Amino acid sequence: MALTGRTTLLAALGTLPVGIFAPSWAGILAVNAPLSLAILCDYALAAPVRSLQFTRSGDTSVRLGESAQVQLTVTNGSTRRLRAQLRDAWPPSSWPTGDEQAASRHRLTVPAGERRRLTTFLRPTRRGDRHAERVTVRSLGPLGLAARQGNHEVPWVLRVLPPFTSRKHLPSRLARLRELDGRTSVLIRGQGTEFDSLRDYVPGDDTRSIDWRATARQSAVAVRTWRPERDRHILIVLDTGRTSAGRVGDVPRLDAAMDAALLLGALAARAGDRVDLLAYDRRIRAQVQGRAAGDLLPSLVNAMAPIEPELVETDARGLGSALLKSAPRRSLIVLLTSLDATPVEEGLLPVLPQLTQRHTVLVASVSDPYIEKMSAGRGTVEAVYEAAAGAQTQTQRRRTAEQLHRHGVTVVDATPDKLAPALADAYLALKAAGLL
Repeated sequence: MALTGRTTLLAALGTLPVGIFAPSWAGILAVNAPLSLAILCDYALAAPVRSLQFTRSGDTSVRLGESAQVQLTVTNGSTRRLRAQLRDAWPPSSWPTGDEQAASRHRLTVPAGERRRLTTFLRPTRRGDRHAERVTVRSLGPLGLAARQGNHEVPWVLRVLPPFTSRKHLPSRLARLRELDGRTSVLIRGQGTEFDSLRDYVPGDDTRSIDWRATARQSAVAVRTWRPERDRHILIVLDTGRTSAGRVGDVPRLDAAMDAALLLGALAARAGDRVDLLAYDRRIRAQVQGRAAGDLLPSLVNAMAPIEPELVETDARGLGSALLKSAPRRSLIVLLTSLDATPVEEGLLPVLPQLTQRHTVLVASVSDPYIEKMSAGRGTVEAVYEAAAGAQTQTQRRRTAEQLHRHGVTVVDATPDKLAPALADAYLALKAAGLL
């Protein structure tokens, strides 16, 4: 902990004769000796700022949109009573606009040799690491006419994690996964490629699933149940290049992609698959490998939290090499990127053959709901022009998706609020079809 700044003297100039705005001490003594003496005494009795000691405790992580508490313990090691105004400074994005003044400023009184604990309530508005900046203390004298002021550096880091708003879709997708595994009674046989068990026939079962040998050994008709193969490798890839910086509504495309990646990771881990993460633009920005199912979600949110879009064009060849290195055996590669024509045609398409030859590839992209609204506009000349622009954009995205389909790639294109469940459904469909 380091002390910076300087000690200041605050004089009650409003009580001095009019026209004296920057008096010397000799002038103060000559004009108003009693007031000058009171100010000097008040300054002398103010507790020194330099001898104060500070420690922090509290939350080290919080989900975006939720509140965190960070405690600041102030120890007065001097022989004088501390009467102070304190500002616990954090970056502006640590609170919603307008809340900083009330949340970061405190008044406190600490008797000599004692300590007090203050709580600063934070509600960050952006992902990433928030570092405590400095603690500014203004130690007032008993009369409040003079004060000592100084700054202390008291380090603390609060990591703001992705909010994972799509977790509300997880229970319904887990229910569908249980149906695929044959653990829930349904009117169709469990789909998949791995034999699971035998059970009694119920009306509605596919007759092709009847095991005639097992039926001959018992009095009831037996049918085979199947489940999707487990222990498959899922590699989730976040494109952190310039296209991920675009905002859809009030959310960057990268944040919507992260939310979809978290839902897919949680679902795939519960399905018994191994999930890894790679964030890339021109180099690896984050990587998660080899985590157990119970540790996967915390590892993903911690790895994603500090990632910010880079305003550079993604190196598609470098990305392809990184993918092949991260997935040496057959895997499902889920690439969360843009469907803009130029980056796909000039960057992704040339490297797709080497990926689809060895892996199953799924491309997921965030679409802008405002484009749909534009396309439906009519009534004015401006609305017609906007509708034409929106229709052209939609046509280009469909054409890009068709090009990817011709290369054997599954494409998911959805708005931010629908991307996560749509991606989870695509994963379940591939698993049910035995394509993983």
